[in-house]
Amino acid sequence: MSIERQVSVAAQVEAGVDAETAARFAAYDTQDIWQKDKDHFLHPWTDFSTFHEQGSLVVAESEGAYIYDSDGRRYLDGIGGLWCVNTGYGRTEIARAMAEQATKMTYYSSFGHHTTIPVAELSATLARLAPGPLNHVLYGSGGSMANDTAVRLIHFYFNMLGKRDKKVLLTRTNGYHGSTYMAMSLTGVEYDHIGFDVVGPPLVQRVSGPDMYRRPEGTTPEEYTEILLAEFRAKVTEIGPDKVAAFFAEPIMGAGGVLVPPPGYLVGMRDLCTEYGILYVSDEVVTAFGRLGHFFASEDAFGIVPDIICSAKGLTSAYAPLSATIISDEIYDVISTPQAEGAVFAHGFTYSGHPVCCAAAIENIAIMEREDICGHVQRVGPYFGERLASLSDLGIVGDVRGSHFMQCVENVADKDTKELFPDSVKVGDRVADACEKRGLIVRPIAHLNVLSPPLVLTVEQVDWMVDVLREGIIEVQGDLIAEGLWSPE
Repeated sequence: MSIERQVSVAAQVEAGVDAETAARFAAYDTQDIWQKDKDHFLHPWTDFSTFHEQGSLVVAESEGAYIYDSDGRRYLDGIGGLWCVNTGYGRTEIARAMAEQATKMTYYSSFGHHTTIPVAELSATLARLAPGPLNHVLYGSGGSMANDTAVRLIHFYFNMLGKRDKKVLLTRTNGYHGSTYMAMSLTGVEYDHIGFDVVGPPLVQRVSGPDMYRRPEGTTPEEYTEILLAEFRAKVTEIGPDKVAAFFAEPIMGAGGVLVPPPGYLVGMRDLCTEYGILYVSDEVVTAFGRLGHFFASEDAFGIVPDIICSAKGLTSAYAPLSATIISDEIYDVISTPQAEGAVFAHGFTYSGHPVCCAAAIENIAIMEREDICGHVQRVGPYFGERLASLSDLGIVGDVRGSHFMQCVENVADKDTKELFPDSVKVGDRVADACEKRGLIVRPIAHLNVLSPPLVLTVEQVDWMVDVLREGIIEVQGDLIAEGLWSPE
């Protein structure tokens, strides 16, 4: 052990960490891992303007709602991995279920007429939990794949009905649906498209996404809903209902800014889709499996039954990569009819319904039901929102919004005009950095800070998180004043 690592162990023991734990973390060679990562791992959503110099925080261990870096420092994970560690870290029940399945029967192809016990059991469970007639499941390994699968199925469905011109996919400004080529093309976050090609019109077209904070001045939420519905109707009329195949929508828009829809909006959009014969796809990659206090938010939180639900993330609480595209009986009845002699349903993946991943999902759902995780979110979530709303008294906090364990703070340069800081200020990153050094992880997205912690968070942890976030924002305000970038006047 190097002198530096010996000092680190001594410092941790002095700080109250037991010697065995301190020695365990001392065994990690942080500098070596940091260098290998910087030299060879191409990170998703990397800011190369800082990465080459700063590199990465090396996360080594985790437990409950906390992660630990390789030097033993503890952080409350305010973003739940990435909206996904719903039942918390260190669940030995899930690890045990995965290990037992891997030992018993690691894998077998689901192509053709083969199945495994976990995928059959999980499919029945998802059919039980999903709303209405959504009783059939196709599996992938992530949310992007779930949405790509939905697109391919939708086009196949209308082909089978003889409606081969019905292809256009409508999505929304600031909607997020993934980072594969098709899923990113569906995504309406323009910042994510810089330098990349996307599939655009006529196949993928957009309507406005709801943004209550920046709705037209003087309009009520109900009036705003009518404006958005009228725009959608006009768009469908312009394209032609015989050409529009599907509408993709997150119940609450996630990476686009945690945008909560105005009252009646999703029900109205569902009704318009039904009127025009357009399939409604509810992208519940983030909102499903408890984040809003329900296994699925579409019906229980917003009163709609979509034609397709795309899910991932919380399905396994990130213990294994798994996504589920859940389709209605009506769609299944059409696509399961042989389309030609000798033809097969030519969609799926090598790892569709991987038994180890499905075992993780089964145990994860069992934990959620056994411990009433959804009930916990319904009880603690409103308190989380109330505590975060208290940050509105801070000078740069323009809006605090969200629902339950899906929240966002929008930072602005001027609260009256809602003017943003220039991108170069990186105000979201500044706040995230100020929180991280205090032991809290929050997610920066440009001028926003997103919070989506594990669903097991306690009231005491909520209080600590909000207090630390307040300290971080106050620090950033002071720095902005000192740099002449903001004035409280």
